[in-house]
This record gives sequence, structure tokens and C-alpha cells, in this order.
Amino acid sequence: MQGVSEDKFVSNRRPSPLGGRKPTKDDLAAFATDDPNAIDDILPADSSGLKMLIVGINPGLWTAAVNAPFARPGNRFWPSLHQAGLTDHQVDASCGLDPADEQQLLSRGIGLTNLIGRATVRADELSRQELREGAAHLIDRLAAIRPSAVAIAGITAFRTGYRLPKAQLGRQDTSLIEGWPADVALHVVPQPSGLNAHYQIPDLARIWREVWDSIDD
Repeated sequence: MQGVSEDKFVSNRRPSPLGGRKPTKDDLAAFATDDPNAIDDILPADSSGLKMLIVGINPGLWTAAVNAPFARPGNRFWPSLHQAGLTDHQVDASCGLDPADEQQLLSRGIGLTNLIGRATVRADELSRQELREGAAHLIDRLAAIRPSAVAIAGITAFRTGYRLPKAQLGRQDTSLIEGWPADVALHVVPQPSGLNAHYQIPDLARIWREVWDSIDD
């Protein structure tokens, strides 16, 4: 499967609210709001050519402050994605996402979104109801987004959101999830936050590569 054509790429994402600088402590506090759209998705404009949709749980305050996914320094997402060979360099999103990096992801068929759009300090601040509503909303969106596979980053939130308390990391049996499209593979991968000491960059890179290689072209 081919990704989005680089020749036709036009970003619809907002620039960083901070104009390209890193947030201060006071900046971060200002983004702890109930805004359900704290960060823009990375998705193709015509909803085609998407090979893998990566789904975070919800934005952290740093991520919301710069409008860039997994932006907080120390997060292992971007280093592990690069080590897996899914980007041609290590993306630095700490001050915002460069349009060229967005273009690269989309051209390779990689998109990013979240289960929940509200920004919090930690994902465990989200309620059970929020997680379940976010999980259901993701299913509703899949018909329009049409990825070949989804990778949700966070097993605890996945178990709660989809009412599967015994679910384990890895590929999921989607027949257990009401409404999940049969032609969209589902994987759950570890949360890449620096707080998750169980999975270091090489571990996460191996997992990303396994997910990517399992997707049929």
C-alpha cells in the first residue's frame, strides 16, 4: 500500500501555540483544560493510503502546548519509531511537529490520533467513562479513516475502554469488540512514556517493527 503523495501534501494542522519554543511550567498549567480537541490528528486529508493508525490514550500537557504527539522530552515514541526504521531520522517534536516530519509519516502511511482529546498530566486522570466513550468513538471513526491496522499505545486504558480486563499486549481478537471492522487489524503496544520503565527504546522499536511487518500491503 502506498502512503499519501508528497506532491499533494497540504497540512491542515495548527502550528504550535507557543510559536516554536518549549513550554514553561506556567505554559503547561494553562493547557490543563477540558478542551476535547487539545491536539490535532495526523491524518491524510483524503482519508486514503493509511497503513497504520497509531492511537495514543490522550495528550499530555506538553503535547497540547506544542500541538505535537508524544512531544515531551524523554518520551520514547519518536526514538523507537526511528530505530524501527519507520522514520528516516529521529523526529524532535519538543517544540512542535515540523511539517516535513508530518509529511514523511503520511507518505509512509502512518497516522496518529488519540482515544481522548482532553489533555492531562497523566493518563490515569481519565475516568472509566471517558475511556469507554473514547474507545467507542474510535470504532465509529474507522469507517472514514480506513487504516489497514490500528496500534493502541497503552494496555491499561485499552482494557478499560474495551471492557477486556484480561487483554494482553500484542495482536487482538477483534471479534471480541462489538463494531470493530473485520478488515482492520488491531494491536496493543506498550505506552512509550519515560515513566514506563518496563520497555526501553530497543524493546519498543522491535514491537513497532513487528506490527509494521505484520500489515499486508
